[in-house]
Amino acid sequence: MALIVQKYGGTSVGTLERIENVAEKLIGWRERGHQMVVVVSAMSGETDRLIGLAKGITPRPNPRELDVLLATGEQVTIALLCIALEKRGCPARSYTGSQVRILTDNAFNKARIQAIEAAAMQADLDAGRIVVVAGFQGVDEDGNITTLGRGGSDTTGVALAAALKADECQIYTDVDGVYTTDPRVVSEARRLDRITFEEMLEMASAGSKVLQIRSVEFAGKHNVPLRVLSTFQEGQGTLITFEEALEAEQMEKALISGIAFNRDEAKLTILGVPDRPGIAYSILGPVADANIEVDMIIQNIGRDGTTDFTFTVHRNDYERALDILRDQASRLGAREVAGDNKIAKISLVGIGMRSHAGVASKMFQVLAKESINIRMISTSEIKISVVVDEKYLELGVRALHEAFELDKAA
Repeated sequence: MALIVQKYGGTSVGTLERIENVAEKLIGWRERGHQMVVVVSAMSGETDRLIGLAKGITPRPNPRELDVLLATGEQVTIALLCIALEKRGCPARSYTGSQVRILTDNAFNKARIQAIEAAAMQADLDAGRIVVVAGFQGVDEDGNITTLGRGGSDTTGVALAAALKADECQIYTDVDGVYTTDPRVVSEARRLDRITFEEMLEMASAGSKVLQIRSVEFAGKHNVPLRVLSTFQEGQGTLITFEEALEAEQMEKALISGIAFNRDEAKLTILGVPDRPGIAYSILGPVADANIEVDMIIQNIGRDGTTDFTFTVHRNDYERALDILRDQASRLGAREVAGDNKIAKISLVGIGMRSHAGVASKMFQVLAKESINIRMISTSEIKISVVVDEKYLELGVRALHEAFELDKAA
């Protein structure tokens, strides 16, 4: 008998018929002798509908009240799933994030999990019940409802698996695993049987929407076996594991594991700031204080005592970051502030880069052949990212996927 945590995304529970299908799956696992905890998202489209309601009143809703509103989406799903299970004679109990007591910090809309009280859930499991938990949400130490950001139900699932010492965390979604890139952009994209935590972390940070980046971080840190599967078709999915678990021969062959991309990028530049120690903090400190995450950063070589500083943020944070930068520009004596929210990021990811040279030059050559101008470049040990004009995103991804032969198994 194993303790399994399963997470079902919004598409998987998007209709009553699909919720009943999930109930049947869970009962099948339970009948095979497993203890089952299931984390669910809001029904497909519900979170966007709720955001639309809030923004119909004001473009920038109060973050605390927005979390109160958004948390209702998952509450509907957990109740409906438990009703479906009970109808089939299967004992079940639903929990909101606050009822479990998924304790988070107080960063509304982007809260981070700090602790989980697992005793009540374990008691239900021992009593033979299926435990159904609302994903994406928690509660801070003052009792305020918080949400974990887009894709936060993945993090909830992994965190519960860690707290309960589950045998495996299974993420069910509308795709049957992790692909070399998005099949909607490249029809020849290939499903990976397995990928390392490190590669998956880079893929998620670079824009892959299969898993939320924090869920991958959490799984790697707490050694939670993680598998991505499809709700709608049978299969083994993709196992996310440690590098040491992969065969040395396979590692040598796999130069690039996948191509991630992100359309939701925006670029900001502050021109002619004084080139002195501490200037980077003076620029980015207020941005961080506003809970805006910065991705790529470039600072040019100083000239005539000044320098130019460029960084990227999520497109949703573009206007706020631009306001902050304009405010800081006058204080810092900068010449000008510029921005562009029509850019995109393309990233090559693979542990094989550690032992192979020439990946970057080949990437640049492929993009040049397609007349795609590179606006920014960032590298890590197993990732190369470039920023390009958004209109060239799909062309660039298709060209790179073909050039690195990702449609062919290693």
